[in-house]
Amino acid sequence: MKDQMTPLERIQAYNQGKAIDRLPCVPIVGNTAARVIGVKVSELRGNGQLLAKAHIAAYKLFGYDNIRIFTDLYTLAESMGAKLTVPEDETAYLQAPALKNESEIDSLVPVNPQKDSSLLQFLEAIKCTLDAVGSEVPVTGAVTCPFTTASFLMGTEKLARMTLQNPEAVHKLCEISLQSALNYAKAMLDEGAAPSLTDPMSSGTVISRKHFEAFSYPYLKKLIDYIHGRGKSVTLHICGRTNHIWDLMADAGADCISIDNEASLAEAKEMVGNRVRLMGNVRPSEVMLDGTTEDVKNAVAQCISQAADSPKGLIVASGCSLPTETPFANIHAMMDAVKKFTITP
Repeated sequence: MKDQMTPLERIQAYNQGKAIDRLPCVPIVGNTAARVIGVKVSELRGNGQLLAKAHIAAYKLFGYDNIRIFTDLYTLAESMGAKLTVPEDETAYLQAPALKNESEIDSLVPVNPQKDSSLLQFLEAIKCTLDAVGSEVPVTGAVTCPFTTASFLMGTEKLARMTLQNPEAVHKLCEISLQSALNYAKAMLDEGAAPSLTDPMSSGTVISRKHFEAFSYPYLKKLIDYIHGRGKSVTLHICGRTNHIWDLMADAGADCISIDNEASLAEAKEMVGNRVRLMGNVRPSEVMLDGTTEDVKNAVAQCISQAADSPKGLIVASGCSLPTETPFANIHAMMDAVKKFTITP
């Protein structure tokens, strides 16, 4: 079945309560894009034109409904002094946080995307992608949220201790991280792209609801308020168990919340479906990476049965970014599966 609408036409009609040819679908393609053009994952970092080429090619190959410019979670933290390990052909990971102790917090300076060579390459990728396909598909850029960036600056275990022993220092870290996120979001918005927010360290598997309210929520809300003030809607992804904070994610202003595969779309529909659009939640590893095409189609059907009737709508998606080696056949199967489901007002 061939699409009858472009992704932009589809999402605009969906937002207006009009009929659409199929449900929006976003297999969250991250570094799998490198496989589409046959390059190493490490080649995408620091090369905006190549990063754009990979994501444009992946979009054209699979036909999904949003392009998210992304390589890893550490762009802001790295620009503030965190050390990364960049494998030749896999996703970068944190080698060492930027700070050794709390006394160094005052030495941190928020990022300036116009002067940071790494961030400039991501902005170049956004610009190139918008120029090539921005008239037909939404283009977003990944922004790591303040509490998560703070954990990369100080180290997760040390930051967790600080929430109990020195909460003022945690707030100071989050304020600096917020300013970096705002600066980066502004640069994306100036290019014409919408920031897509990701905040894995705010997960219930890491912090309690009480600590989320204290150390994550205030900074998320300020960031989302700014993006709304620039006329863009916001999708917020928090990994793992989040059902205990779905109401707070909605209170923070998220227009769409991306539900990890560890949570239930049906439960999310009942709890916050009348407040936010839901996105999710096919399992990235067990189904998209290791499953058969039939497994993928069955998982998509399950998501649709659970939440296609959610009041604010559903975007069928993977529960998190796809593993790099996700078979192309499974991504095609995901797109094929949603084409069976039209939505009428």
